[in-house]
Parts: sequence; C-alpha cells; structure tokens
Amino acid sequence: MPFFLRKFFLRQRRRKGREIDPTEVLLDSRNLPNYDTDQFEGRLEKPISRVALYGAAAVFAVIAIVFIVQSANLQIVHGQDYSDKSQRNLLRPVPIFAGRGVIYDRNGIPLAWNAPNALVADASSTDEDTVAHREYATTTGLAHVLGYVQYPSKDNNGFYYQEDFDGVAGAEKYFNQQLSGENGSRLVEVDAKDHIVSQNVVRPPTPGENITLSIDSRFQSALYDSMKEIAAQYHFAGGAGVVMDVHTGELIALTSYPEYSPQVMSDKTDSTEVRAELNNPNLPFLDRAVDGLFTPGSIIKPYVGMGVLNEHVIDPATIIHDTGSISIPNPYDPTKSTVFKDWKALGDLDFRHGIAMSSDVYFYTVGGGYKDQKGLGIDNINKYLSIFGFGEKIPDSFVSGPSGNLSTPAWKKATFNEPWYLGDTYHSAIGQYGTQVTPAQVVRAVSAMANEGTLLVPQIIKDSTPQVERAIDLPKSEFDIVHQGMRLGVQIGTSVALNVPYANFAGKSGTAELGVSKANVNSWITGFWPYENPKYAFAVTLEHGSVENLIGAAAVMRHTIDKVHEIAPEYFQ
Repeated sequence: MPFFLRKFFLRQRRRKGREIDPTEVLLDSRNLPNYDTDQFEGRLEKPISRVALYGAAAVFAVIAIVFIVQSANLQIVHGQDYSDKSQRNLLRPVPIFAGRGVIYDRNGIPLAWNAPNALVADASSTDEDTVAHREYATTTGLAHVLGYVQYPSKDNNGFYYQEDFDGVAGAEKYFNQQLSGENGSRLVEVDAKDHIVSQNVVRPPTPGENITLSIDSRFQSALYDSMKEIAAQYHFAGGAGVVMDVHTGELIALTSYPEYSPQVMSDKTDSTEVRAELNNPNLPFLDRAVDGLFTPGSIIKPYVGMGVLNEHVIDPATIIHDTGSISIPNPYDPTKSTVFKDWKALGDLDFRHGIAMSSDVYFYTVGGGYKDQKGLGIDNINKYLSIFGFGEKIPDSFVSGPSGNLSTPAWKKATFNEPWYLGDTYHSAIGQYGTQVTPAQVVRAVSAMANEGTLLVPQIIKDSTPQVERAIDLPKSEFDIVHQGMRLGVQIGTSVALNVPYANFAGKSGTAELGVSKANVNSWITGFWPYENPKYAFAVTLEHGSVENLIGAAAVMRHTIDKVHEIAPEYFQ
C-alpha cells in the first residue's frame, strides 16, 4: 500500500478513539504558533461556578440592604432633624452683638470703651461678624482694676459657639453681667451659594450698662508711676497701693506693680507680646493689692496698741526704756539667753512715742510681757487684730481676696508641730512670724482706725451706699491716743517722709523681715489724712527688697502725694 494511503488510514483510526480537539474546529492549525493570548486566542471559556454566582449575589444584596436601612434612617428616623438643618441653611440666625458698657473713672474719664469704627451690626448690614472692638485707656496703673475681655468666637463653619463677651479679670469680669447687655438676633436668608438674599431683625440688642468707678485715674497713675520708679531703682520685686475714703469705703486708688496690658490681652493679635506677658517672672497678672499676701511688720502696732490700751496693760504715760534689745533667760540653761533685737536703741518711750518711733522693744514688752510688766498675750493680740478685719476675708467686695493668716498656737502646731513660746508672742506683737495680710485688708483697718471704729466694706463704684461690716466698740479716747502716736510718727518718727506743708498726715511705717536670713524685707507705709478730720486712708507696700534699702514705701507715698497735690489739689483742701 502506498505510503500516503497508509498514513491516512492510521490517522483515521486514531481519531475514532477521542473527541475532536476544539482547536481543530475553531482555529486554523496553521496559526498555533502565533496565538495572541491577550486577545483570548487559544483560550478556552469555562462556565462561572454556582458558588461564585451566589457569592456575588449575596454581596449585592447586603449592599442593597445597607442602602435601604440608611435611607430609612435619614428620611424617616432623622428626617425632621435634617429638614430643620436645611431650613437653617436657608434662614441663618445671626447674633446682633450688644454694645458693651463703657467704664468711666470717678471724674467721667473713659477707661474702657467700644471703638467708634466698629459699631454693632444693624438690620441693613451685610456684615455678619461686626463685633465692637474693646479699647482701653493708656493710663498706667489701671490693668488690675479694669481687667480685659475675650471676644465672641466662631467655629470653622462660621457659626458662633460663644456669642458673648467674656470678662476675664478686673471690672470687666466682676461687672460682666451689667456691662454685657443682651445680644439681639436677626434671620438672614441665603441662596445655594451662601449669598444673602434678605434679612430681618427678630430681636434688637439691649446695650450694656455704663459703670462709673470710684477710682480717680489721676491718683491711680501717680501712685503706680511712683511705685514703679522706686521699685526699679531700689530693686523691689513688686508692690501695691490703695487709697480709700474712710467714710464711704470708696476706693480712690487701687493699683499693683507690675501690671499687664489689657489691650494686648484682649486683642491677642501679637502672640509675641502675649507670651511675654504670660511668661514675665515678676508675675504681672498677680493683683498684689487684692490677692497678694505679705508679712506686715510694724504697721500692725497701732491695732495691738488699741488692745494694750483697752485691756489696761499699761498706762500710756508709763515709760519703757528701749536699750535696743531684750534678753529672755533660757529656762533649761540659765547661763544662756535668747536676745530679741530692736532696729535701734531708742531710749525712754511712752505709748505715743512707742508707736511714733516704731519701737520693737516697747511692743515686745506690752505684747508678751517682760520682767515686771505684764503683756497683752497672743490670744488678745489676735483678738484685736481680728476686730480690725485681719485674718478674715473681706465680704462681698471687689477686693475680697484671701483671708490672710494670724499667728496662733493652733496654727503653729498644725504647721510645725511645735509648742508656742514667748518669743513667738514677741514676734507676733510686731507683725512678724506667721502673720500675713493683703493691702486691701490693711487699708480698711487704717480706715477703721481713722474714723474711730467703723469697719467698712471697700467699694469700687462711685456714690455707692456705704456698707458697714461692723462697728468697733472701743473708746474714742483710745483712738485719740493712737492717732496722736501716728501723727507724732510723721512729725518726728519713722513716717517723717509724709511731713508735708499742704496737709497733716498721720502714719505708721513697717519693715517686715523675710526668711531665715532676713536679707530681704517688705517695706510698708500706712496712715490717713487730714489728721484733724480724717477723709482718706492709704496703704502702700513694696515687696521683697534688700534689707539694706533706706528708701521704700514711704518714698512712694511722698512722691505720689506731691504729684497729686499738683494735679488734683482738692484732695488736700
């Protein structure tokens, strides 16, 4: 059989035992070496499995259910909420900011006001963000009295989450409700592009009340500038000064050094300046006149003296010889003594001269007792200090502040777990040891001394009704004796810096030693004028200066009254 026929029959025999290859039906076998697999040439299509088909259907079903549930949630459950929001997007409520009240000093000088170029928005305005800009007088010494404000604030979407001015300190905070008024409201209709279509006032704003402080900004500035000058020249860390009307309780001056800038703290546009204020190590935000606690030193001697007179500890004419110190024998070792020193040997002193010369030896003796002379005792010392308001918080006042502290056996036991010694009474009698006071407490005690027994609540608003905390039931004759000692102190004693020709002052100075080393002191000057018919009381302190300083708070007050005599002589007429 020819070769080609045999080959043909063999091929036919092999085909009978298998299926036809799809490539033999669908493809040109001559193309086999040139399959383009990217075009699906030479590939076999297989049916999708049931598992894959059911899985895909399940995924689409879950997605459909989620969409249905969410649609129901948006349209049925929360439909009304979103409808309301949509309406608010169409009709937007916008606050109309009330004009904040102006703060004046007692002479009608504006101290804090709203800038005239930033008036409150009205119904015809298209500016939704018009907020009156708060401006403050540049007069020095007013920061702690005025304080500052925080402006209304918006979120990133332009909506106000704080619609009111917020007083942060001082009068801005204390009288915030009166100054704020009540914001109004308007509805602004906007289109889809947030353009204003129309607007209508719903509620007009009610302006805040103006307030007139009792402070005289001229006196305040003179006191602050004098304090700043003396403190810088003689290296005191800070200071405070207060002047008060002894009949009404009105505060004529109330200042603290150093101070911050109300304008900087309100505007907060200069972050460098704000950080400088906040990081100042001299604590400009501490209102030393109200919140500062200081060791008083000898300025409490007149009040201890009132106790000495009222308890008949000593006749005011009795002489005590001041040798510069007293010595107390050690009860456990008679060969040793504890020495309590005076600032100098002052010789023979009666009661009036004991105050005038600020004799420590005199008050050691009448306060704690020495040899044959009995003493007032620590309980009575604190009793009479308390009568004049020391150791207690000033009630319901702009200057309430902390209560301070009186040195007592209970305080010492709780603080040091030690018993009370006679030396502790000696130190307490001259305003040392644990006694702490605020300048605001001191000025109202001086005022009660000057008006002979009326303890007033200090007032910061002009023409306020006087508030009497209590009447001090002590004889006028005893007040007169202490007054005489304080007047003598100005004439020949430790307060001689106040011996001026245009007014008769009565004064009491003090130098309070600080720390164990006693290398630093607080310097004080207190008193009242005119001596014959007291009208004003004052208290000035300089904080943490060198014990070597011979210039201090008395110089501050002298510079101040000389300046005030020039610019406001009515205070001395």
